[in-house]
Amino acid sequence: MSMLFIHHVIGDLTVGKPDLMELYDSDTLEVAARVIAASPEASTVVLRRSPESGVMARDDRFVGLINPLEILGFLARNCPDGDHLQRENLMKVATVKQVVVPDQGSLKEIDPGTRLIDALEMMKQGVKRLIVRKSGSWRGFSKRFSVIYNGKWLKNNATSSNATTPTSTSSTPRSLATTSEDKFCSLSREDIVRFLIGCLGALAPIPLTSISSLGAISTNFAFVEGSSPALEAVTKMPLDPCAVAVVEMAPDGTQKIIGDISAYKLWKCDYSSAAWALANLSAAQFVIGSDENGSGEITVPVPDITPSVDDGTPSVVPGVSPKKRFSSRSIGFFNNRVDGINIGAASLTRGRSMYRGRSAPLTCKHDSSLAAVMAQVLSHRATHVWVTDGDTLVGIVGYVEIIDAVTKRAAPSTS
Repeated sequence: MSMLFIHHVIGDLTVGKPDLMELYDSDTLEVAARVIAASPEASTVVLRRSPESGVMARDDRFVGLINPLEILGFLARNCPDGDHLQRENLMKVATVKQVVVPDQGSLKEIDPGTRLIDALEMMKQGVKRLIVRKSGSWRGFSKRFSVIYNGKWLKNNATSSNATTPTSTSSTPRSLATTSEDKFCSLSREDIVRFLIGCLGALAPIPLTSISSLGAISTNFAFVEGSSPALEAVTKMPLDPCAVAVVEMAPDGTQKIIGDISAYKLWKCDYSSAAWALANLSAAQFVIGSDENGSGEITVPVPDITPSVDDGTPSVVPGVSPKKRFSSRSIGFFNNRVDGINIGAASLTRGRSMYRGRSAPLTCKHDSSLAAVMAQVLSHRATHVWVTDGDTLVGIVGYVEIIDAVTKRAAPSTS
């Protein structure tokens, strides 16, 4: 086993991390959109408020994670033909509880002295966010043993020096924040991989090995054809990674990727415009978008709020337009010039060659090295990379596959 995994603890990765931005299931979607936009990643933790009487167990307080695509899917299903104002009003009254998919297993509170190898194992088993206490005293180096391999936590300085206070077992429920001074931060799989990429030498020769040789390519991915409604992608959306490939089917049955619909690409989108597009456009139109200055411009209906004067002549209000443009920029993409919005099977390939910036699907080759894929994912703040062989889509690599590949030769130490 690489000594890197033994002699580093999770507390080493929390230095400089911002405090956890708490979002409750009783908050509105409007609040959720602001929290997601201000979060360091394209999803945020959802918590359940503690009851007025009694203390809630820490695991019971976790609800799950919410991302932009879940909010957009809710708006598109409940207000497909509505105007801009109706969608905004819906976001003001609908709550996070109506949208978020409960998944307590995706969140886990851990001790800052937890070994890195233990955290990696948790994430391989489905944990997406580690909630780490920032306050308190702890040793700044790894424990020799931990909960996974020894069955119990070793005491830190605070617990060992306080002999008058009875110690609690790991099975005793406690609240997420026991005092007003308690502060938490969250660590994602991106944070773990970002730390590991700075230690590639200690992981040699794994980082230079191809992802195909490491078995890091997952063939279990979701896809929709470009001519299908964009909303169909939401119904097929897997939880990990939250992405659906938009493909063009070749005559021989192979799939050519032209884009993807994913949560991280819609991180800081215009929710009203993107929800309208998701409900009314095809998948190809949604991912390609249209140039704001081109003939393929799409207008989103918005209410005419221009007042009239007494003589019946409509007055002009500066800055107010009866139409709202939908474009690649309005849903978080860069501009992409297309010849028209009626994108059929024959023109998908032509549109694909015009991709620029974040609207292009992030792809790699099956013989790319693990280090190259790690750098690619992190530099784009992505959650996944699509794997192609020529123009054919063959699989996907996400954080789970990366972590599994990095640790696959790291068997638990028996000493």
